[in-house]
Amino acid sequence: MLKQVRWYLEMAFFVVVSSTIALFPNSVALSAGRLLGRTAFLFLGRRRRIAIANLEASLPFLERQPGWQGGTAKEVARGVFENLGCCIVEVCKIYRGRGQELIDNVEFRGLEHFDAAFAKGKGLIFITAHSGNWELLALAFGVHKHELSVVARRQDNPHLNRMVERIRKSYGNGLIYKDGALRAMFSALKKREVVGLLIDQAVQSEWGILADFLGRPAWTMRMPSLIARKSGAPLVPAFIHREGDKSVITIHPEYRLSAAEDPEVAAFEDACGLNRYIEEYVVRHPEQWYWVHKRWKNAPQPAASPAP
Repeated sequence: MLKQVRWYLEMAFFVVVSSTIALFPNSVALSAGRLLGRTAFLFLGRRRRIAIANLEASLPFLERQPGWQGGTAKEVARGVFENLGCCIVEVCKIYRGRGQELIDNVEFRGLEHFDAAFAKGKGLIFITAHSGNWELLALAFGVHKHELSVVARRQDNPHLNRMVERIRKSYGNGLIYKDGALRAMFSALKKREVVGLLIDQAVQSEWGILADFLGRPAWTMRMPSLIARKSGAPLVPAFIHREGDKSVITIHPEYRLSAAEDPEVAAFEDACGLNRYIEEYVVRHPEQWYWVHKRWKNAPQPAASPAP
């Protein structure tokens, strides 16, 4: 009973807040989003500490990469929260039916790579990450180019989950829930559909493989390599980032699977190869990746070098 009451209150809160934000012009909404992010940076201490710790451990790797122009761990982490605040207000506008301008302003780069891979007739798997406004990536692509189904976790609140599902479908997209995702993905690809898969979260060891990411081992999904090999569907990396007052979706050429004959070696090489795309994104747009997640949890970490 108490859980039901909490779910209804959460739903009511979301509707009231999102409806209010949806009334703001985009420029005002984004300013409010950045303010929301800065406020969250101050008060969400646990997530702030996770982001700063992740960045501090990754900076030695990032600072060696060509093109790195990021700042200190704290400066980048503050920008991460501001980006997430912008994502929240954009999603509120989209979910309340006032986000068409946001969707129409998205710029696409590399659509020819999608066309070439999709023309193979095997369906297609978009490989992406929690970067920029990843929700906008899926919705904008579904509206302007081709509908797709995104692999996602069910919301704990079933009422909110039904609403989110209904809104996503209204933009032409489908959902594949993580429970039973493997079978559903094979089914979608058999029908030559497009599937979106975010691969930058830590996974259980039985579902993953240890692969370097930003200079440290991290449990990385086996699923993309497995599905691509069994279905023949091409893996196409695609990411979204903010650029001025618009978002840009960049689609890369199809990823070439490892030629290694040993399945474990192939899985490892594919995991590392796909991680490279996310690393390159982080170097270029460090404040737009989801640093607040414990990406390296349960993975063995290199011992700290002794002080000189």
